[in-house]
Amino acid sequence: MPIPDYQALMLPVLTIAADGATRVPAVAEKVADQLRLSDEEREEMLPSGRQRVLHNRIHWAKFYMTKAGLVTSPQRGLFTATEAGRALLAQKPTRIDVERLKAYPAFSAFYDQTGRSQPTDQVAAVTEATASEATPEEQIDAASGLLTSALKAELLARIIEQSPAFFERLIVELLVAMGYGGSHEDAARRLGKSGDGGIDGIIDEDRLGLDRIYVQAKRYAPGSGVGRPEIQGFVGSLVGLGASKGVFVTTSSFSKQAQDYARGLQQRIILIDGERLCDLMIEFDVGVRRYRSIEVKRIDEDFFSE
Repeated sequence: MPIPDYQALMLPVLTIAADGATRVPAVAEKVADQLRLSDEEREEMLPSGRQRVLHNRIHWAKFYMTKAGLVTSPQRGLFTATEAGRALLAQKPTRIDVERLKAYPAFSAFYDQTGRSQPTDQVAAVTEATASEATPEEQIDAASGLLTSALKAELLARIIEQSPAFFERLIVELLVAMGYGGSHEDAARRLGKSGDGGIDGIIDEDRLGLDRIYVQAKRYAPGSGVGRPEIQGFVGSLVGLGASKGVFVTTSSFSKQAQDYARGLQQRIILIDGERLCDLMIEFDVGVRRYRSIEVKRIDEDFFSE
């Protein structure tokens, strides 16, 4: 079954905490067993790759219940149910969520203060985020994913609008940013100057030029995919040059036949489609610039330990 959202986890987390002081990893194991989560679900990570989804949701369930006075931390890393928490469990609730926590003055004060600390035009957004089924990290990752998808679509549209010469320069910039070709000048001399059939350029794999990578670049509009014949022609050129490594870049996509063919080759052929090209451009800051950074801080437990 899918991992429940953090609000749905509040009741099982509080129930486990009522048995005595415990830690998030231990609670995660018990909850996973109760829900019969698969190994993949237990190990599922947030898109950021920094924390397991289950651990993250349990952390936030614990955090909000702490603000309501239902959970307390007797010492670093441990938490347990308070008398108020046990009293709530005695009522045999079927669910604990943010709406229920609002009945506790401590949580209500925290909830109201969270909104008041924000600019007036952001209060509604903060309130909605607090009541969301997604944890703050999941909301950040989702928003980041949406912005990245929009950026990739715009990048691809801009690339297709440009000339073939611009596309070649783009590939130079990207390969150099990734550590190939030595300098921009060296890469520019090698890429786009070959003239061999099926080869658009050659670039050094390392700064010393000990090995070379042959490049084919096709600026196609979406829907005009690259098929197996194009890859075969590229490979034929590599064989004629005695080369063993090649990169085929397109703004479009590769057919399944082309991908299967490339995987079965003796030569090392890397296929970079439009989406992967945009991913690499974003990763290596080619054609994009940093617009805004959000720094999220957490308590430094070592600072407060004696």
